Amino acid sequence: MAKAKYDVIVVGAGNAALCAAISAHEHGAKVLVLEKAPEEEKGGNSYFTAGGFRFVHTGLDDVRQDVLVDMSDEEAGKMILPSHDKQFFYDTLMKVTRGQSNEDLAWTLIDGSRPAMAWLRKNGVRFIPMYGRQSYEVEGKQHFYGGVNIEAVGGGAGLVEFLLKRCTDLGIEIRYGTGATELHQDDNYRIHGLTVRAPGGYEDIACKAVILACGGFESNPEMRVRYLGQGWDLARVRGTRHNTGDGIQMALDIGAVPYGNWSGCHSVGWDISAPPFGDRWVLDNFQKHSYPLGIMVNVNGERFVDEGEDYRNLTYVRFGKAIMSQPNYTAVQIFDQKTEYRLRDEYRIKQVTRVQADTIEELAKGLDIPAERLKRTIEEYNAACPDQAAIDANYNPAILDGIGTKGIYPAKSNWALPIDKPPYVAFVTTTGVTFTFGGLKIDDKNAVQDLADRPIPGLFAAGELVGGLFYENYPGGTGLMSGSVFGRRAGQHAAEHARQSNA
Repeated sequence: MAKAKYDVIVVGAGNAALCAAISAHEHGAKVLVLEKAPEEEKGGNSYFTAGGFRFVHTGLDDVRQDVLVDMSDEEAGKMILPSHDKQFFYDTLMKVTRGQSNEDLAWTLIDGSRPAMAWLRKNGVRFIPMYGRQSYEVEGKQHFYGGVNIEAVGGGAGLVEFLLKRCTDLGIEIRYGTGATELHQDDNYRIHGLTVRAPGGYEDIACKAVILACGGFESNPEMRVRYLGQGWDLARVRGTRHNTGDGIQMALDIGAVPYGNWSGCHSVGWDISAPPFGDRWVLDNFQKHSYPLGIMVNVNGERFVDEGEDYRNLTYVRFGKAIMSQPNYTAVQIFDQKTEYRLRDEYRIKQVTRVQADTIEELAKGLDIPAERLKRTIEEYNAACPDQAAIDANYNPAILDGIGTKGIYPAKSNWALPIDKPPYVAFVTTTGVTFTFGGLKIDDKNAVQDLADRPIPGLFAAGELVGGLFYENYPGGTGLMSGSVFGRRAGQHAAEHARQSNA
């Protein structure tokens, strides 16, 4: 292979990859970014997210210092932002992953989250509070909840554009329509380049380090069935069609160890009329995340989860998976007029599968659900809800209010209001897959580990293809945060490796 023109090649161009590229440049490396997708489909899965970040902070005054730097005193006076300390972050992560998250990865994410947010802001990413999705108005103020309260301006698409602009300003080269297909090693296992499939054909590119940050295998139906299980080839994909496991497979082909929860993935309730892959106009608005305000039933008219078990940020991944075990991979969310006005904006897009009726029987007919069974389900649920005096005294959708059902299974542990004020509205969902949890094992420098737990010299990884952080579930807002923290660290150590190679 020819003499290396680049110090570091980053495979992928989503949040993790672009953070890695910027960081490598900051540490003195000449960087090339390879994006498999054409330019009009740039940004990976990050483009399709809400752009929300979960990170450590002590409250609004702290965040205003170097994250929400554009916020006025007037705006600040109208919001309540709870603190999010390290122990709470850790406890939340371990709670939803049942204690399976790798400790080192967990603490790297947590400890690096606050500095990474300030670093992103310094690199041109602007942030705002997540008013429409993560707060409720209570007594004239916006009360934020759930730990994911700050988003990039413009959501995930805005985040990608900010990072791409920063790369352009720094002179970092990006090649679109160019996917990596094979990693090259010398006799000492050291990475010295890769092969790409470019518009003009296959090409070998020399370098001193490679950072794999090109996502999981969620867009590969064969791999979904192989690892996630029967039926998962039929799931919709929330994001890019280009995350087909290429980076993971290239690393496995040279002896990297598979790691993490290969049978797990990030999934959500997704409008049943959504296309097979993400829509770059609708973006993440096919998701339907206000289910804690109502109930969910399957096509037989039966409830199957505790909709109020916890904040939706901590349950939607498991519930997305639960939908896959229901008949026709379908779930229906039902609300009445006491809660419809509180539904997130995603329920008001024109591309929504919605049924409205003045009676439960009419609603069931519109949904093609057995009317008597749906009516009995709602009657049993209503009878199990607290009395009106308890609701009036304690109901609060911004906290775990303890307004729960009694005597039915599954219970609804919080926010259990009777569904009795017509007209009734229902939204039909299926499962949308965001990213997969299984991937590669990395060390404390983001170096990919081989089957003997030794680092593969010159190979680094970040983002969704890193395994070991999420198991069965994940706390909302940690995906982008992980990509930024580990992408930043991968860029630094890849640049240092390249510099040492020059010595």
